[in-house]
Amino acid sequence: MADFYVPPGQMRYTRACMVCSVVMTQARFKAEGCPNCPFLDLKNSPEAIEACTSGVYEGLMAVNDPKRSWVSKWQRIDAYVPGLYATKVSGSLPEDVKAAMEDEGHIYIP
Repeated sequence: MADFYVPPGQMRYTRACMVCSVVMTQARFKAEGCPNCPFLDLKNSPEAIEACTSGVYEGLMAVNDPKRSWVSKWQRIDAYVPGLYATKVSGSLPEDVKAAMEDEGHIYIP
């Protein structure tokens, strides 16, 4: 559970990935990138982080075992890593990112 722990007072700096809905601090996105979406190349790219993540999201789910969780299956995140996930993310991906995802065979479900 410590892997996706957000320290007290840091929730205002969190963002949610617009593709997989994982919620992490902006600094962690910059340091590590998105654990579920390496094709977004968020690591060390503030521009990509700004374009592919959103600070506006609703609800949080802490998922410890995505394979066994019925909530994970219901939210279609059962193939992702354990972590904090938003139930709804506001915003839209840039068209060039959507096109690149399609070209690589990734399906984007808004």
